[in-house]
Amino acid sequence: MQRFATMLATGFQELGITTETWRPVQLFGTGSKPTDVGLRKWLGYLDKWVLFPVILRWRQRRYAQQADVRFHICDHSNSPYLGHLDNQRTSITCHDVLAIRGALGHSDAYSAASRMGKKLQQWILHHLSQAQRLACVSQLTLEQLINLERGAHAKHPANWQVIHNAFNADFRPMPLAERAAVLQQAGLTLTAPFLLHVGSGLQRKNRVMLLEMVHALGSRWAGTICLAGEAPDEALLARVSALGLQDRFRAVVKPDHQTLVALYSHCEAFVFPSFSEGFGWPVIEAQACGAPVIASSVAPMPEVSGGAALHASPNDAQAFAEALLALQQPATRAALIAQGFENCHRFTLQHMTQAYLRLCK
Repeated sequence: MQRFATMLATGFQELGITTETWRPVQLFGTGSKPTDVGLRKWLGYLDKWVLFPVILRWRQRRYAQQADVRFHICDHSNSPYLGHLDNQRTSITCHDVLAIRGALGHSDAYSAASRMGKKLQQWILHHLSQAQRLACVSQLTLEQLINLERGAHAKHPANWQVIHNAFNADFRPMPLAERAAVLQQAGLTLTAPFLLHVGSGLQRKNRVMLLEMVHALGSRWAGTICLAGEAPDEALLARVSALGLQDRFRAVVKPDHQTLVALYSHCEAFVFPSFSEGFGWPVIEAQACGAPVIASSVAPMPEVSGGAALHASPNDAQAFAEALLALQQPATRAALIAQGFENCHRFTLQHMTQAYLRLCK
């Protein structure tokens, strides 16, 4: 979560608060050959879980007498560092519990774990449950964490709360002339409408839904499917061929920020049919660029969209298809776009930073 750490530091600095960002140093992990992936991984663990805790304890001593200094761990996967910092002065952000729930056998997390991974996630959960001050990026994530740690009907500590993510970059509608040039470089034209998905190829992202919904539409919609992010795998390409969509399928691999904004700004609709998310940044990124959003009805997507999206079951291609047809009505489309812009006001950096200041007091 390097982007999140940078974003939070920037927010504090804009308020005149001095910040330092501490990251694990590479010592052991730098000695292995680039081809020794397994060895490099384990040496990296030495840097992260053996060396860095010693550094944390040493650095913390500099601030022992400064009562106004606070520490924040920017990602829940680093929760074991809570054991090396003053718990009364330390807070942590939990972005999701997908890997933890997957390791514990929850199939709806769509996050399988190896034997070692299961041990690691149990270790992370153990330390995460010890947090005195904790921010979850969505209500769903908070509820799932409480359920894992205390039971479905338990109350969470007073200083466990929801603080939504802010935008981590500038997203706004790109003017037509500018986006035309950018999209042409990406291999897209402005002559045909396209559906957009942004994200990885993980199973939980459910990218195949875009293929299934277009197939369900048949002759009622003649546009193109565009996947932005990770390159499509063989299984997805095989499904493209099986459905006869080869001429209506495009992939923009790892687009830069300008290309991403152009894609959001020009798509017919942004489609986000995820089975499982901790927050879902692309939903608000699309809204901020003026794209109407069709998203999964599974939490936290409705929470993040603020109701300014059309939601459907991530298992129902026909429902996604009907949602796209509803957007062909100009009034429906215009209203959804306007509501999306309004929803984005909830996710400003200033709003998020102020919430973290209250958490850290």
